[in-house]
Amino acid sequence: MPGKRIGGYRRKTRQKMTKGHRQKGKISLSSFFQSFNIGDNVAFLAEPAYQKGMYHPRYHGKVGVVKAKRGDCYEVGIKDGSVSKTMIVHPVHLKRLS
Repeated sequence: MPGKRIGGYRRKTRQKMTKGHRQKGKISLSSFFQSFNIGDNVAFLAEPAYQKGMYHPRYHGKVGVVKAKRGDCYEVGIKDGSVSKTMIVHPVHLKRLS
């Protein structure tokens, strides 16, 4: 039998999934309700106060392209090494790149 899993997907993310001192407080509504167009370049930057629609921490800081909208979230295509992956991410965890 395999060993028992210890910890979840936020394990060992003390620095990665925390806000700076001046960014703490309520989530800004403009970032929560921001909209993207298909083909926009976005970066994965997590909002630790809102866990729904969050990606796995290993993709923090990665850049991808918006492929489609799914409900309140967006499908974002990224390259993980030589493998193409599609992530479903809430817009509060995305930042538009120009």
